[in-house]
Amino acid sequence: MRILPCITLMLFLMQTNAQTYEIGLMAGGLNNIGDVGSMRFISPTGPAFGGVFKWNKSKRYAWRASAFYGNFTADDSKSDMASRQQRGYVLDHSLLEVSAGLELNFVAYNLHSLSQAFTPYLYSGIAYFRYDFNYFDAGALQETGQKDGSFAIPMTVGAKFRINQFLILGAEIGARYTFTDNLDASNPTGTNFEQFRFGNILSDDWYVFSGITLTYTFGRVVCSDCFD
Repeated sequence: MRILPCITLMLFLMQTNAQTYEIGLMAGGLNNIGDVGSMRFISPTGPAFGGVFKWNKSKRYAWRASAFYGNFTADDSKSDMASRQQRGYVLDHSLLEVSAGLELNFVAYNLHSLSQAFTPYLYSGIAYFRYDFNYFDAGALQETGQKDGSFAIPMTVGAKFRINQFLILGAEIGARYTFTDNLDASNPTGTNFEQFRFGNILSDDWYVFSGITLTYTFGRVVCSDCFD
């Protein structure tokens, strides 16, 4: 009867040894989707830079954490809506995001095998971000100098390609559905700000990160058959 605990321990150690990690950089652009500016889904208006870490638990999925800082500009003159073009609001925002979740590979992707070089992937989880708390008054942006925070759900699609034994290049587009309607300064919270609200106050804002990742793999296993 002692053989069963031994087998369980061996399987656990094999799984632990099979874990492979990635750490790297991400860079790209940000744009918002809300009551100010363009409604185009992919239209970066400012840069974003950060870092990403992945804990590959199998060929099919990896736990992932990331953080980035970026800027975007919401400009009514870039909108396809005539009413926004006539209004002419312009908003410059900075944003800091931290995120954690699960990345799923479309194809079984063995980081220890050079033959498996490419796979599309999906990523989702939970994100928290800090952004500038501003509002519009008489058509002009009022900058308070304060920050606000909210949660968001990232919905990301991407693809990654192995460059060599250690480097993996990825490209992704990730929309974030936020739990705030004031990312575009259209719905400031607080009793003193009710008069400054406009737009659709029943629809929360979105922002989109479009860019690339470059990660370095480490924690490799000795045998290629262990990573199942």
